[in-house]
Formats: sequence, C-alpha cells, structure tokens
Amino acid sequence: MKIMKLITFATLALSCHAALAAGETLRVGADLTYPPFQFRDSSGKPAGFEIDITNAVCQAMQVKCEYVVSSFDAEIPSLLAKKVDFISPLGATEKRRKSIAFSDFIYHIPTKLVARKGSNLLPDATVLQGKRIAVQQGSIQEMYANKYWATKGVDIVMYPDQDVIYQDLASGRLDGALSPAVAVTYGFLNKPEGKDFALVGPEVRDDVLFSIGSAYGMRKEDEKTRKLLNEGLAKIIADGSWEKVKQHYFGDIDMKVHQPEQAHAAQ
Repeated sequence: MKIMKLITFATLALSCHAALAAGETLRVGADLTYPPFQFRDSSGKPAGFEIDITNAVCQAMQVKCEYVVSSFDAEIPSLLAKKVDFISPLGATEKRRKSIAFSDFIYHIPTKLVARKGSNLLPDATVLQGKRIAVQQGSIQEMYANKYWATKGVDIVMYPDQDVIYQDLASGRLDGALSPAVAVTYGFLNKPEGKDFALVGPEVRDDVLFSIGSAYGMRKEDEKTRKLLNEGLAKIIADGSWEKVKQHYFGDIDMKVHQPEQAHAAQ
C-alpha cells in the first residue's frame, strides 16, 4: 500500500508539473548573428541549429518559445535583469557559473584559430605577436585571448558579432580569429569569401576558462525552468530529434558531450 501511495503521489506531481508548464511562454535570449547556430532566415524569423533544438525542447515540454534578440555580451545581463527566462546555449564556464545556473549539456564544439591559408599562423602567442586576432565580445574565446595572448603582444580585437569578424577577415583587416570551429566552418569557410582561409593548429583548450560543453543559462533561483529544459532536452535526445537536427546542420560531426555523468556536469 505504501508503495502504491508513493507511485500515485509521484504521478500526480508529474501531472501537476506538466499542467503548470503547458501553454506557458518562455522568453529566450538569442543572438541571431551566429550562423549556422543562430541567424535570421529569408523571412526574418529566428533559425539555426540552436533555434531548432530550442524549439524542439519547448515543443516537447508544451511551452511556447519567444525569442528576445540582443548581442551575445548582453545576454547574461538581460537574464539577470529578468528580461528573458533563459538564454541560448553557451559554454558553462566556471566564471559564468558564479552568476548564473546551467541546464544539462547540449553539445560541444572545439575552439580553433582561423587564418589565411599559407600564413603559417598557429594558436600560439609567440607566433601571433603583433598580429590582429578577432574574438567575439563576451565569449570564452575573448577571455582566453585576453588572458594568454594580449599580455604577450598579440593585438586582440573585440567584435559584437561573428558576421563582422568574417567581413574583416575577408577584407584583410584581420590576421585571424579565435572562434568555435563549427561556426567558422559553416558560417565562413564554406562560403566563397572564406575560400582562402582555414582552421589552423590544434584545438585551443583551457580547463578553467572553457567548458566541455554548451548549455542553456538561467537564473540560479529558477529551478523550475532548469528542470523544464532538462526534461525537454532528455526527451528530444531519447526520441532522436536532437540527432535529426544535428544531422541537418552538421552531418556526421560528433558534437555530443562525452563524459560519465553528463546530467550533473553543467549544474
């Protein structure tokens, strides 16, 4: 009897949670200048890998997603000011964990240096001295470059979005850029203007600054949203929706976060 009562109570609790969530609108902080992860389609609507994943999560949890567009470096301040309920996936770094909470990991992509072919540049401060290297404002790439490269004579140039970085690379105003490798590949290298550029050197890693994966960001006290997103994410991974969206944008590239206890790593 005790076991049956516990089961009944658990079922009612889950039903109440679902009823509470169904039909709600969640405001999502987004930066639509980051193809193929986030961008505007031909009709001006939010599109991209992260947008499609987020829409699938919200659909799985029967809530509506409403995108609030801002620059990347304004997303966390907007979240803390309660202008949005959660923000699009970003690296769950130690520094960011001090101010916000994270969902379970969604994907991982390496950080690499992109430079003109034949430039002989490498992601090494001694090689990059005197060179103009771009980073996106508020990104983990900016934190890395400022910590390890700017202090050794590398000219770090901050940009509000990736599109402008690509334009200045193509025009010769930059020597290189430190960026997420997949975003550069599909947002620049695969286009005519990026034909003379390539990802150079090994993956740039730092156990303190970088996270092993990207996750949704939410306010620390908002346990309800965190649980809701985790449940939705688990559902779309289990039913194959996550893999379907990933295949659409990136084919067979492995973007899963590989670790023993994924569910607890980003918390």
